[in-house]
Amino acid sequence: MTIQEVGLADVASRQTDGRRLRSLRMRQRIIDAYLELLRRRPELPTAGQIAAEAGCSVRSIFERFSDLRALSLATADHAIAVGQAEAAARDVDGDRPTRIRSHVATRALACEKWLPLWRALIATQDQLAELKARIVLARLANIERMKLMYGPELATLDAAAREQLLVALATLISFESWDQMRDCHRLSVEDSQAVWRAAIDRMLPQAA
Repeated sequence: MTIQEVGLADVASRQTDGRRLRSLRMRQRIIDAYLELLRRRPELPTAGQIAAEAGCSVRSIFERFSDLRALSLATADHAIAVGQAEAAARDVDGDRPTRIRSHVATRALACEKWLPLWRALIATQDQLAELKARIVLARLANIERMKLMYGPELATLDAAAREQLLVALATLISFESWDQMRDCHRLSVEDSQAVWRAAIDRMLPQAA
């Protein structure tokens, strides 16, 4: 290959990389638009609404996603990945009050941020098996995080009792629970966290 051919190949490669990068950026804009529309109104948006919010054509959406179901799955995957990163266990070695406060604050932040999407996922989960599987994975990740946060207390229980407690705690700090406190009972973010902290402290056994 001549020097000229190498140069042309390099230019073509950079152009391809540039197009790919622009396409990925547009893909993320579409996902962000989908999420923003859900935050404003808890109904699945149309392709036209998403395109208007993202500042693109409807064609651009379907060049990147085969249909709106595929977009829903991609949005769920994005939210779960970001949510898991944001919800990393902190203060695992702290004393009991510190661990409870840290865990509740992290969980509350996730619920406050992602509740609109969660409502949409729950409403449409029966229409798409892959979506239901992602919901289950998100719930199981919540339980795994509690195993880290409350290891000393859980270690005092036998396997069956530990499993029952984890299920009860997962239900307590679910999106649905947060939704009731914030939208039904009109509690503030801090008051809602206080409810969770007190309930978790009562439910956990004393560490050995």
